[in-house]
Amino acid sequence: MLTDFAKKLRLAGLRPTRQRVAIAALLLDGRHRHVSADSLIEEITTAGLQVSSGTVYNTLNQFTDAGLLRRVVVHNEYSLFDTNTDHHHHFYEASNDQLVDIPHDDVILEKLPQAPEGHEIKAVDVVIHIRSK
Repeated sequence: MLTDFAKKLRLAGLRPTRQRVAIAALLLDGRHRHVSADSLIEEITTAGLQVSSGTVYNTLNQFTDAGLLRRVVVHNEYSLFDTNTDHHHHFYEASNDQLVDIPHDDVILEKLPQAPEGHEIKAVDVVIHIRSK
């Protein structure tokens, strides 16, 4: 099983270190979910693994750069990481620090501004902030 994750990392251009393979086994098991670095650190600790917090942050960034995860910036410098890398949007509820997927077809953008000269729009990600009534 771990060899499958090592292979997945190699295919993404990443060296399958012990820590990366362990984190991949937690994140890339086919479930669509959203994690913060802190929640992943808790999950790693609960699983009895020894991985430094710096390694977790670096690995999340490396997985994102390799296309294995998607970073969702919810405010300022705070991000959550999505295991579903297909294009879609999100609701974000701050009180629970929770993202909820919105299919990309459910958000209709009729008119976007022109990109500045010499640029093109690469993607549009919508995060709708919600709260309980």
